[in-house]
Amino acid sequence: MKALTYQGTLDVRVENVPDPILEEADDIILRVTATAICGSDLHMYRGKIPGLEAGDILGHEFMGIVEDVGPAVTRVKKGDRVVVPFTISCGHCFFCEKELFSACENTNPARGTIMNKKSIRSGAGMFGYTHFYGGYDGGQSEYVRVPKANVGPLVVPDILSDDKVLFLSDILPTGYQAVVNAGVTHGSTVAIFGAGPVGYMAAACARMLGAERIFMIDHHPYRLDFAAQTYGVIPINFDQVDDPAEVIIEATDYRGVDASIDAIGFEAKGSLVETVLANIKLEGSSGKALRQAIAATRRGGTVSVPGVYAGFIHGFLFGDAFEKGLTFKMGQTHVQHFMPELLEHIAAGRLEPEVIISHHLPLSEAARGYKIFNDKMESCRKVVLTPDGPRNGGATAGGLLSQG
Repeated sequence: MKALTYQGTLDVRVENVPDPILEEADDIILRVTATAICGSDLHMYRGKIPGLEAGDILGHEFMGIVEDVGPAVTRVKKGDRVVVPFTISCGHCFFCEKELFSACENTNPARGTIMNKKSIRSGAGMFGYTHFYGGYDGGQSEYVRVPKANVGPLVVPDILSDDKVLFLSDILPTGYQAVVNAGVTHGSTVAIFGAGPVGYMAAACARMLGAERIFMIDHHPYRLDFAAQTYGVIPINFDQVDDPAEVIIEATDYRGVDASIDAIGFEAKGSLVETVLANIKLEGSSGKALRQAIAATRRGGTVSVPGVYAGFIHGFLFGDAFEKGLTFKMGQTHVQHFMPELLEHIAAGRLEPEVIISHHLPLSEAARGYKIFNDKMESCRKVVLTPDGPRNGGATAGGLLSQG
């Protein structure tokens, strides 16, 4: 089959690789009909995430048709059309029973050996996201093996196109969990740092839950313009405004917003000091977005962090957070918990996640998709890839190529 493989920093290629096979009794083999490039994939593309090896298959946002099932699979059957969550969860460990699926203890063979410390536990395995998270092949491919198929895949109705349901795999539940963690309700004021796909999904979900005012902070005008037109956000360009938090505070009776959502994470454009510290490996993450989120949030408010962080952070203003009595909620998304509810919202028309898609490309052009997404070319917001090999024919249930 054809699959998108990592070869080095800024070097990904579509290559011929062996077909996946059933390895465990509860595996399925999925024929991929649509897969997306995630902002988290760009961290790997830029060489920022350890644990990648040449030839690794990337991609953790995907869906498709069940082609084969193991003898222990009961939740889905051959021919079902399913969306697959990016985390791989067993469903019966201590954390899965609490529906904390991204903390699963049984699906990451790397846990307990990272950094040679037996006490380290890195959470659930993930598709296409380094050997730190289990080394599982990703879904930017024609076919993919999906373990723990009685816990992850969600059957979706044929009436809904691939475009509409694909983002149930990651960014829609991630944006929704961020908003739920932020305590957003009717009348809330919210600041969202980052006008990327997760930021967009957070804005959509905040609107659905009744947020009154949403400030969105980014430095790409075309992304801010889209958010303003689509979700009615108040855009703030941090290339033009030295202190976005100050603007937000002045616009909220000098109190700050009820909640801030950091949808940027560790690659936020930081100070010169942070850049130097990151380059010499003394710091793993820029703290700029998090500092702004702390400053923009009112006393007693909440800072919700769906953005990925790694290692130490320079200038984390814990004293300010303590003085203001802030609550922090963060972490990988418990996708399986939110998928059924969000599917109902999509079916009812309350959410239209597909509106953020700017590019549909065949899988053979995946390397180009990474470049235009990474470099913010062609007003790129989100890239959806369609496997186009002869066994798939290049068409999907949602007719993605006809829109490209």
